[in-house]
Amino acid sequence: MPTMNMLQAINNALDIAMGEDEKVLCFGEDVGSFGGVFRATSHLQEKYGRARCFNTPLVEQGIVGFANGLAAQGSVPVAEIQFADYIFPAFDQIVNETAKFRYRSGDLFNVGGLTIRAPYGGGISGGLYHSQSPEAYFAHTPGLKVVVPRDPYQAKGLLLAAIRDPDPVIFFEPKRLYRASVGEVPEEDYQLPIGEAEVTKEGTDVTLVGWGAQMEVIERAVELAEKDGISCEVIDLRSLLPWDEDTLAESVFKTGRLVITHEAPRTGGFAGEIAAAVQERCFLYLESPIARVTGLDTPFPLTLEKEYLPDHLKIVEAIRESVNF
Repeated sequence: MPTMNMLQAINNALDIAMGEDEKVLCFGEDVGSFGGVFRATSHLQEKYGRARCFNTPLVEQGIVGFANGLAAQGSVPVAEIQFADYIFPAFDQIVNETAKFRYRSGDLFNVGGLTIRAPYGGGISGGLYHSQSPEAYFAHTPGLKVVVPRDPYQAKGLLLAAIRDPDPVIFFEPKRLYRASVGEVPEEDYQLPIGEAEVTKEGTDVTLVGWGAQMEVIERAVELAEKDGISCEVIDLRSLLPWDEDTLAESVFKTGRLVITHEAPRTGGFAGEIAAAVQERCFLYLESPIARVTGLDTPFPLTLEKEYLPDHLKIVEAIRESVNF
């Protein structure tokens, strides 16, 4: 089985999707001969031509509006937003058009074939405008799916599933892991289920849940916690909309404790939704308050990035407090 980093896995998924279906189109800012700012679309234009992999103007609202129109006419567009921080000019198109297209017509027409790719998150010294984690904004929007992979294997399988999904999908890629995360990835075509969390480690004392780049941080925190004799169960949510409430609840029934972590600010972050849902279902099983380890309620700082990010030391502290409550 070949070894790939996350960028190579994403490129491989796009190559497979475009080779299988001539209706799949790939476009965005600098995605053509340049291959995108991170090179995720390298060589696709030379292989499939300018009609199927092409550059757009630097207008995010236009990129998504154009993608909506293509999808409504039967194409399968994969639109790239160069950084997730730049997705906000397209917010109206996504939440008022993409998400609602099917429902305004009683499914006479839809944009279900649309996938929006966007690198997100911190860890690259990108400062205010290249480090944000906007997933919670879109998880609040019925009609969308929101997916986040944690490694190359998941990136390929989930992206292929997203492109073929009958609903529009926002695919957030943790850019800190683009080249840092390396693993075995099958060369052949495969898909991973959207909406199903994965239990990556079983344990009995406390449940930890995250997604994307935070899964690597959780692993380091678990190593420290286990030296204290704490048995941790780890869950990768993988999909925020829909999210797998059943798998998480079953875990908390067993452990009685829950620690949630994400890079986005605490207030209004998706951890709050998870905590509310779990306490509704598992209240009588909880041995301690549900803990959130998140980014801070400030704009993303450049020089204080390490202090801002929820690292393994903050998470292991939350684990210990939960177990010793």
